[in-house]
Amino acid sequence: MADETPQAAPAAAGNGAQQEVTLQSVYIKDLSFEAPKGPFVPAQNQDPKMSINLNTSSSVLAQDVHEVVLTITLEAKNGEVPVYVAEVKQGGVFVVRGFSADDVRRILGAFAPNVLFPYVRQTVSDLVTKGGFPPFFLPPVNFDALYERSRQEQAARQQAAAAAPSTPVN
Repeated sequence: MADETPQAAPAAAGNGAQQEVTLQSVYIKDLSFEAPKGPFVPAQNQDPKMSINLNTSSSVLAQDVHEVVLTITLEAKNGEVPVYVAEVKQGGVFVVRGFSADDVRRILGAFAPNVLFPYVRQTVSDLVTKGGFPPFFLPPVNFDALYERSRQEQAARQQAAAAAPSTPVN
């Protein structure tokens, strides 16, 4: 179904090269679900506290070909008792060419996770439902803001490291 593949419109780059961002494939890289007591949680504890952890990573597969992995870990607890833990690693292969290094980092850190998010959202909901619990829909995520915050934190760490005096080792 190549017609459904998200693709950025090719545009001429400043250096004359064609810019292209194409999603080649989407797949589940890893999937885990644990429900220690199954769906048989006592009736008085039907409102567990939810914890969501989100992570993105990317790696180079070939020239201009990158794998982006969006990892979602969802943990439901009643007090300290785990109700369930679901972890999904949603992968995608993207062709990115004709962009500057900064633009490629932004595409892999914000655009690609935005493309993968609907897939991982559906997988998490299906997984929780198949575990015998009510469906859980991940809230929307602003990957552009997360990318920008990560970039600022990295710049601050680099400044702090450069400003820190080096201590000689005896």
